[in-house]
Amino acid sequence: MPKSWSKKDERMYEHIKDSEKGSGRAKEIAARTVNKKRKQQGRTKGKKSTSASHSRKSSSGRSRSRSS
Repeated sequence: MPKSWSKKDERMYEHIKDSEKGSGRAKEIAARTVNKKRKQQGRTKGKKSTSASHSRKSSSGRSRSRSS
């Protein structure tokens, strides 16, 4: 695990990895989940994530019906 991860990040990684053991990609899924959470919270180097606002925009579009 990267040195930049907190103890909480490490616990989250282990929990997700254990719950995804049967998928064969448990480590990858766990690491991606932790890194996504860190980016959303602004705890990574570089620009702050805009994925949260992007998610809201795209999810609101999915709930509309196409009856027009």
